[in-house]
Amino acid sequence: MAGSNITSFHLRRRLLGALAAAPAAVFGLPGVAFAAGSPDLSGVTLVLGDQAGGLRALAEASRVLEGAPYAYRWANFQGAAPLFEAQRANAVDIAPAGDLPVLAAATGDPSLRIVATRVGSPAQLGILVPQHSTIDSVAKLKGRTVFVSSARGSISEYQLDGALAEAGIARSDIQIRYILPVDAFAAFASGSIEAWATFDPYYGIAISRGARVLRDGTGINSGLGFITASGAAHANTLKRAAIADVLLRLQRAGDWALAHPQAYAQVYGKLTRTTPDAALTITQRSALRQRFVTAADIATLQKVADAAVRDGILPRALDVAALADTHIGVA
Repeated sequence: MAGSNITSFHLRRRLLGALAAAPAAVFGLPGVAFAAGSPDLSGVTLVLGDQAGGLRALAEASRVLEGAPYAYRWANFQGAAPLFEAQRANAVDIAPAGDLPVLAAATGDPSLRIVATRVGSPAQLGILVPQHSTIDSVAKLKGRTVFVSSARGSISEYQLDGALAEAGIARSDIQIRYILPVDAFAAFASGSIEAWATFDPYYGIAISRGARVLRDGTGINSGLGFITASGAAHANTLKRAAIADVLLRLQRAGDWALAHPQAYAQVYGKLTRTTPDAALTITQRSALRQRFVTAADIATLQKVADAAVRDGILPRALDVAALADTHIGVA
């Protein structure tokens, strides 16, 4: 989990500073009471995977994990690709990601289970060009190189494919290179990248620093995110019970953030070193509203899977229903 260790100390230090600076009155959300007669989870330790500190900021800003009857620790990654590598190796127990990265991960790890749905805005990702670029439309990407974060099968690749099709541009008319978002952010800022397909928070921060949007994900991406459990964690009775409890707590955290957008944005901004305006924009379109997986979610994700197979993004067909656990919240 080297990808998580690089940032863990600095992430924790910024988080503590953000929490200390926030008004005490905003933390009015109590922990989730664990019912009498529930299994003894005191010997369980969950490793909670995260991307760019977003889930951790939400959980710790709302303090919903206080009093959890199990131990836990965070493992932070800059994108879905390294996060799912860790989950496939059973180094993390849960992983939050967008629709297509979950499907891409499932093609290599059919044991993972989709255990929760998170609802956000498809405007949280898009294709960027530098402020003074002469590229002013998706059509003008023809013959250019577009960098995509973070890997093949990302939500950004799906959005790029949709935007190209909309503009009448074949995928073969551009060159695509995959790059992790932290590396891409630095290269974009230095002028080394002429077009970048990426997602929040990198997307929102780049826009706040002058990047121009050629096309966002509205009308292309579903706006849905998901939380997956590793096959090993899901098969373990005690870990599965602990994951169900975590999901309930995160659901309450999302409700808290939606009810207190300024307070959440304040903590998020300090944690990620994002300006207040950018932090508020990013958090307001984040996937905060969470629920257990529904039949409608499965149908939506199946459409994404079928389109990705058709377009050659995914190597094979997937049965989303077989990957989803719709009963973990009531087990």
